[in-house]
Amino acid sequence: MSITPVVNHLQPRIDATPAERGYALVLKGQWTLRGLSLVPDLQQHLDHYAGDGDNAWDLRELDALDSAGAFILWQAWGEKLPERLQMQAEHQRQLQRWARRRIHELLPPRRTVPLSYRLTAMLRQFFSHVSAWIALLGQVVLDMAYLARHPQEIPWREISATIHETGGRALGITALVGFLIGVVVSYLSALQLQNLGAQIFIVNILGIGVIRELGPLLAAILVAGRSGSAMTARLGVMRVTQELDALAAMGISHSRRLVLPKVLALIIALPLLVVWTDIVGLLGGALAANLELDISFHQFLLKLPSSVPVINFAIGLSKGAVFGVFIALVACHFGLRIKPDTESLGNETTNSVVAAITMVIFVDSIFAVLFRNVGLR
Repeated sequence: MSITPVVNHLQPRIDATPAERGYALVLKGQWTLRGLSLVPDLQQHLDHYAGDGDNAWDLRELDALDSAGAFILWQAWGEKLPERLQMQAEHQRQLQRWARRRIHELLPPRRTVPLSYRLTAMLRQFFSHVSAWIALLGQVVLDMAYLARHPQEIPWREISATIHETGGRALGITALVGFLIGVVVSYLSALQLQNLGAQIFIVNILGIGVIRELGPLLAAILVAGRSGSAMTARLGVMRVTQELDALAAMGISHSRRLVLPKVLALIIALPLLVVWTDIVGLLGGALAANLELDISFHQFLLKLPSSVPVINFAIGLSKGAVFGVFIALVACHFGLRIKPDTESLGNETTNSVVAAITMVIFVDSIFAVLFRNVGLR
């Protein structure tokens, strides 16, 4: 008794039928990596039929075709599609992948840009930003001089709205961060002061550190990340929706109606936020000092005025005002540079936040050098 082997209908195979020109070749089964491994001699039959350009290929009855099967066919056809070919759309996409990959391989390699050229381009871009920013600052100064002569044209509503947006709505986050920073500084200082037996000097450290440095710096960084990015994005959306072009067509100055209110608002709002951050930061530090060093709140408040000269408070407020000018100008500078597309909007908003925070830290270092002998005993 003989047993006839059963052929799996899912195995890849080629049904060849003689035609007027060559053969009509119908591919069936699963032309996948697993299916091709079941028919070792399939490559020989495929090369035999692929050598005749008159053959007609029909791939519409394929059960499956993956990248391996497409690669076998692509190589057999000499890395080009036959003239007489019928296939489904999804199978055509598999073959087109190999065609695109072959094209990319034939492209010449990219030339490496010399380091000197890249450095020159970066410096040129940097000075372009600096010159545009200085021009914007000069225009704001001219606008302030104009409004000083024409006070009836001061945009009070825009200034008030920006103060509420940048100051009022930032009270919560600045209070939280200031309180936590005060607690952290107090606990870390207490560990060292306990070893020296100088627990009472925690008031000096917290007073000078929070009022002179941490309060203005934290408030400015939070405003730069929160409100500065919002200013840039808002100007960018106005560019995308062509509102800036409409203002220019009506003869309305961008700097006077959009930039100047933000600068004046931050000059007012940021020093107030500095005061708020100082109060909450000192409260957090006093709480930690009470828990760690057993220094009462009454003792803390009595020691604070004699430990921190008033000039430090004035330096902190002046820092807040200067930080506000720089944050507003940087945000508006990048906002006005946005092109009318969403990619530019995202990139320039990110650049605005990074540049504003960097500028804040840079200006703070200048303050530290200029006033190094002021208010420190």
